[in-house]
Amino acid sequence: MNQPVAEGLVWLIFFLPVASFFLITLFLRGRPREAGLLTVGAIGVALVVSIYALVQVIGEGGHAVGFSTHALFSAGDLIVNVGARLDGLTAVMLVVVSGVSLLVQVYSLGYMHGDGGFARYYAFMSFFTAAMLGLILADNLLMLFVFWELVGAASYFLIGFWFHRPAAAAAAKKAFIVTRLGDLGLLAALILIWDRAGTLEIAAINTEVVELVGLGVLGQTMLTLFALGLVAGAIGKSAQFPLHIWLPDAMEGPTPVSALVHSATMVAAGVYLLARFFPVLDASQFASDFITWIGVVTAVGAALLAVAQTDIKRVLAYSTISQLAYMMFALGIGAYAAAVFHLMTHAFFKSLLFLGAGSASHATNTFDMTRMGGLRRVMPITYVTFVIGALSLAGVIPLAGFWSKDEILIDAWKYNRAVFAFGLLAAGLTAFYMVRAIALTFHGDYKGGEQPAPGEHGADPAHPHEAPRVMTIPLC
Repeated sequence: MNQPVAEGLVWLIFFLPVASFFLITLFLRGRPREAGLLTVGAIGVALVVSIYALVQVIGEGGHAVGFSTHALFSAGDLIVNVGARLDGLTAVMLVVVSGVSLLVQVYSLGYMHGDGGFARYYAFMSFFTAAMLGLILADNLLMLFVFWELVGAASYFLIGFWFHRPAAAAAAKKAFIVTRLGDLGLLAALILIWDRAGTLEIAAINTEVVELVGLGVLGQTMLTLFALGLVAGAIGKSAQFPLHIWLPDAMEGPTPVSALVHSATMVAAGVYLLARFFPVLDASQFASDFITWIGVVTAVGAALLAVAQTDIKRVLAYSTISQLAYMMFALGIGAYAAAVFHLMTHAFFKSLLFLGAGSASHATNTFDMTRMGGLRRVMPITYVTFVIGALSLAGVIPLAGFWSKDEILIDAWKYNRAVFAFGLLAAGLTAFYMVRAIALTFHGDYKGGEQPAPGEHGADPAHPHEAPRVMTIPLC
């Protein structure tokens, strides 16, 4: 197998944010500016290396590049290895995660300026990014599960970042507990596949194990149970019905955290898991049908809930649930390429929307759209970029969201007319609630915002103005 990318370079992508986390924790806790710049620099270099890896994988026709595995420990018949797998899916996700994370870290230099936990924030963001990069690179299910849990732990710390606020502390606990319910399914799948197939290597599960089931050596029931365990984990992490209840409350964390959680890290992990094990999902008709209809119900239900919100972050939160559901039912109907394409486009326009919402809040000290209004006149950069993100989310041609969502709907039309109809309904609702959000936030007359709470840093809402350049540059 060709190895156009050196193994050390691939691991560098992961270890850069790891190093940033430890350096901030050990040496920079009292130096917030240096902590922020270190995180931006580390993730910036990780992005450059990720782009290089993607270019090399494209040059190899998207074929997998395997690296040597390194034995971590053994216990009886169980040998635990650590290894990286670089293929088309991995390379794309590395660029998405490091790219979105870099923009969020730069934006945070302005948004979190003056916060007493500035250095702690950047330590946790480095940890969060590293955990997601490790999950993407993992070449075996046990290693993936470890990073899966680390992503959950990092989200707990960041959602509850302002732990002195009861709502933030409660939201962090809720997210941690609810997602653990789905994680039990993933853990059960891990134990089952090791017991029945004797391997945890992702490549082996997707090829040899699926072939053995087809030959009748391993039972179809075993494969379906394994697939359903994966689906359970994905439902929890990607906030699908009925485990969707944690995500709207996760808005209690800082807005840049929401941007990263909702676009390229935690909620993306569930979709990535099913995409990584797509051959298994595709080989189980029951599991495929199950996730298809879970996705359809969630897409429409979350879109309806978004219509009723007045908090702009909650509109975007329910929008995230709905768009993830699009990806879920796309994988269920076999539209692998369309699902991954939408995962990629969604990461960028959803992070743009959250950062735009944060910019509006930075000027008004509120996320309540009924307390905003008229901001287009004083925040032109935020307004234009937010509208572009909203149009992409709504699937307006020629923006990226049109092409990815259109591919899913075309495949849904071919698969099942009912699935297509529900997908089209969700798309229509998406356009409606985003136009509503734009109208309430940026048009009409300014409603005065809200005064910052005692002890909290914030701008004077009586005179809203455009965010500082360090926040508007990532929007552009």
